[in-house]
Amino acid sequence: MSNPIHIAIIYNEPTIETDKGREFAIDAGVDHLTKTGWVSAARAEGKIDLSEVGVIEEKEDIQVGLRALGYETSIFNMSDDLDRFLGYLKAMQPDVIFNMVESLGDDAIHEMHVAGIYELLDIAYTGSGPWTLGTCLNKARTKESLLYNNIPTAKFMLVKNADDLKKENFTLTFPIIVKPSAEDASVGIDNKSIVSSFIELQERVAFIVKKFKEAAIVEEYIEGRELNVAIMGNNPPIVLPISEIDFSGLPDNYPKIVTYDAKWMDGTKEYEGTKGVCPAELPAEVENEVKDVALRAYKLMGCRDYARIDIRLSKNMKPFVLEVNPNPDLSSDAGFFRSIRTSGLTYAEGIGKIVGYAVERRAGKKK
Repeated sequence: MSNPIHIAIIYNEPTIETDKGREFAIDAGVDHLTKTGWVSAARAEGKIDLSEVGVIEEKEDIQVGLRALGYETSIFNMSDDLDRFLGYLKAMQPDVIFNMVESLGDDAIHEMHVAGIYELLDIAYTGSGPWTLGTCLNKARTKESLLYNNIPTAKFMLVKNADDLKKENFTLTFPIIVKPSAEDASVGIDNKSIVSSFIELQERVAFIVKKFKEAAIVEEYIEGRELNVAIMGNNPPIVLPISEIDFSGLPDNYPKIVTYDAKWMDGTKEYEGTKGVCPAELPAEVENEVKDVALRAYKLMGCRDYARIDIRLSKNMKPFVLEVNPNPDLSSDAGFFRSIRTSGLTYAEGIGKIVGYAVERRAGKKK
């Protein structure tokens, strides 16, 4: 009887600031996204990012799913020790890596570099490759690629300094939404992200540049419905049932956007007022157009195995791509798995399909 396939779940556990200095989140007791007063205060002080801490639950969900399918699993925390990491790979020799690494040394650009290590070592791994991971992290470059290839996305500009904004040369139409150019998981998005005047725009850009030490994406705000389009597979990729973010529970004076608090801060008005609904109720022709736009974006950006394309529908029901998200959150309660469950698959079956794509790709390389 052959040995079961060994899947190494590789992730990078976030660190948080404590009285003892920076510690791994789990060592500090933040192991299940506990929404305590301490966690909320720590987040406000910049000591912790709940979008990163969520990986702790995610890896556990994935391991449970893989074991239910009969796979042998091990989990490795990438941390910042490359020698230790390479030693682990040499000793364990996994058949497949379930890649969950999103950064290294708190620098998100290293997500692509870690995938490059898998490539150099010729180890099969799940999800997108280095080029896709690096390019999609750059929101401006992604939007440039979309526009050049006639895939609709909002008009935008990249602003490195608020002083670079000149009213006489500004051609975008208000309202405007302002976001960090190289963050994900709604980091940097709050109820003040949408601005309606040039003065407000300058102030918000200055805030983003100072807080995140990066340029701001300034783009026309599309007022309308927001959709999450989950896609799985490669030959061909398949669009899963479309999920919608229902903003009807938000107070009337709150912008209808997915803020950081809406995504991560349980108990806030934003979190309680934004709910995922799947499948989204869409006219057949609109649904077909949304799927077509999402698939084109998936293929253009080189996504593979699984990705989530975030789309806004304008008032006249035209789709505009907000972001292309390779390797999105796979927690059992995440939006991606709303679509998985609606498609009729269990969590374990969905995880198994992602592993299967990596195995198929490795088998194809050996032919």
